[in-house]
Amino acid sequence: MTSIFPLRRRALQGLAALAAAPAASSWAAIGGLPSAEHRDSSPEWERLSGKLFGGKPLIHGQSVVQLFVPLRAAYGASVPVKVVSKLPQRPELHVRKMFVVVDKNPSQLAMVLDLTTEVGQADFETRLRVDEYSHVRVVSELSNGELHTDSRYVKTSGGCSAPPNRESLHLIGKTMLKVAGELRLEQPVPADVTVLHPNDTGFELNQVTVMYIPPHFVRSIAVSYAGRKVFDADLDFSVSENPTLRFNFVPHGKGELRAEVTDSKDARFFGTLAVG
Repeated sequence: MTSIFPLRRRALQGLAALAAAPAASSWAAIGGLPSAEHRDSSPEWERLSGKLFGGKPLIHGQSVVQLFVPLRAAYGASVPVKVVSKLPQRPELHVRKMFVVVDKNPSQLAMVLDLTTEVGQADFETRLRVDEYSHVRVVSELSNGELHTDSRYVKTSGGCSAPPNRESLHLIGKTMLKVAGELRLEQPVPADVTVLHPNDTGFELNQVTVMYIPPHFVRSIAVSYAGRKVFDADLDFSVSENPTLRFNFVPHGKGELRAEVTDSKDARFFGTLAVG
């Protein structure tokens, strides 16, 4: 996955350009709220979707995928996001990839999930950083090539500059797995993977040195069960500190649930859980 991770200088130049732009815009109404003409779009999304999908049509609605995000989030550094798939993961038709986007973040593409039928049901939950009032989006790419999308508008700010908790640096990389529901063979079972990690964005200030903290975040999580791939996730710093993913997997018998994690400094971490 190509990371969309602009340098701080470029980000600041972009903010300056926005400040210098005319106040009237066909994309945004006064106060930054979406205008009636473009309720579900933004210039950032138009550019990014072209890069990601090459102009392929996106099917809007909730017949295949539905996104749940609060309209107002009290803390921009930890906004709960839930994706519900309406399509069972069957070999003949399933969700192949899932893209999670925050339009106005410095790094818009928060997460890309590469899924297999071993998830059973492509439902996911996590927490994101949201830096300013923005659309949050999910795009599900099906095995037949169709692209289905849903979005929500979130009112919050400051998510990418909020300092993380730095009291347990010796635990960085600790990876924990747990089954979050009743274990049923041949049925989707919910589980959580959590990685203790500050997920530094590069936009936080060290309160002691008053210097920017260099970016350092979880880059990928690969989950398997009994040696079979369940999903791979490519992440960026738009995912909150201590990244947690709730997902499903289908146990066919006793086995080991395993997560392999890599961060932006190429450090590697592992977590396992015996199931059954």
